[in-house]
Formats: sequence, structure tokens, C-alpha cells
Amino acid sequence: MRLLVDVGNTALKVASEENNNITFIKEADINWSAVKEIAIAQVGPDKLLESITAKAHQLGIPLSHASVTAQLGAVKCAYPQFQNLGIDRWLGVVACHYLYPNQHCVVVDSGTASKIDVLTKEGEHLGGWILPGLDMMIESLVSNTQKVFSDSESLFLPELGKNTPNAVKNGALIATLGAVETGIAQLKSDFDDIQVIFAGGYGELLQLYFEKPSVFIDDLVLKGLKNWCEFMHK
Repeated sequence: MRLLVDVGNTALKVASEENNNITFIKEADINWSAVKEIAIAQVGPDKLLESITAKAHQLGIPLSHASVTAQLGAVKCAYPQFQNLGIDRWLGVVACHYLYPNQHCVVVDSGTASKIDVLTKEGEHLGGWILPGLDMMIESLVSNTQKVFSDSESLFLPELGKNTPNAVKNGALIATLGAVETGIAQLKSDFDDIQVIFAGGYGELLQLYFEKPSVFIDDLVLKGLKNWCEFMHK
């Protein structure tokens, strides 16, 4: 069994990979006797990984950290300095190309930050944007103004706000959805040739209010990590 680990800015996702299947598991439920190797995609702090790395060293389990390269298989990175691209973005792009090899892709991973990447069907990563996540947008606005405020009760809705918390939360939602639409426009292609993929903690919410066909993939980075491992073992 291969253990796949996605270290985000604030949370850790762990999954087992066996027979081409990825299954989320809790860290406390890892069957360490079955683990043959560990692959890690990390953008977050080392402290989230401490217990897993300690156990791996104790048991002598090989451990590898995924890294960005100029090209992986058919996928080419847009960044001239490719090492500056976040590994989560890179693996999301890689995963989408191999999930949807005959379509252009717009990849939206929204959590602490919202990352939007655009990929052609040929595997050319055109680049992307990093926006504050929905919560960060709200916190930034509230903390840098005197009379703008939010609350924990108001929902994110794609409509005009009728009070200040609604206006703030709905504005964050609409701004992010608008960026997704602009990403689609970069491809200059019929929408039938484009697949929009949402991921991350706010991915389901964004997909719910996105008005065009799209998918939500909770384990997108882990799927890309699996792809990375397969190329590393060739």
C-alpha cells in the first residue's frame, strides 16, 4: 500500500492507494504494517507532518516529497521558474490532464487561498491566479475598514446583498466565480471543449453556484500525487 499525504496550509489529508484506488483514511487509522512507501505533497507547515514522518523513520518506510518540474509526462509548466509554482497547483493540473485528456481544463482549488489554473487539452499549463480564499477576503476587508462587518450566520449567496454581512460574503463569492469565468475566457474555445474542476474546502460551495457544467473532486491533489508517483517509478 502507498500512503498519499496532502499537507495544506491548515489541514492534512491522508489516503491509502491500492490497486489504483484512492481511499481517504484518518491518520489514527493508518495500517502501518501495510505501508510500503509514503508520498507527500506539502505546502503547509512541517508540524502537520511530524507524527507521520516520525513513524516512517521509525519503521524504515521510504518517504518522498513531490516537486514541480518543467514537464511531467505531457503536462508542461507555464512558469519559467517552475520551482516557484505551488506543488498543490501543479498536482491539480497534472491530475486534471490525465482525468480529462481530451478537454481544456480550468482548475479551481479554493481553501485558505483560491487558486485558478488554466490548462489546454495538449497539456500546456497557461498559468493561473492566486486569490485570497473566501474567508481571507472577508477578514481582510473587515480588518482594514471601520464600518464594514460580517457575521457567522449569513450564507454565501450569488445575489445582491441587502445588509452588510450579505454584501461582504456574497461579494467574496461573486469575485471568485467571476475569476473562474475569466479563466474560461482565456482558452478562447467553445465551452463544450472545456472541463471546469473544483476542489478544496470551498470547492463544493463554488461548484453549487457556478452556472455552467462542472465537477467537484475532493481528492484532486492526491490523484495528481498518484500520477507523480507513477512517473517517478518509470
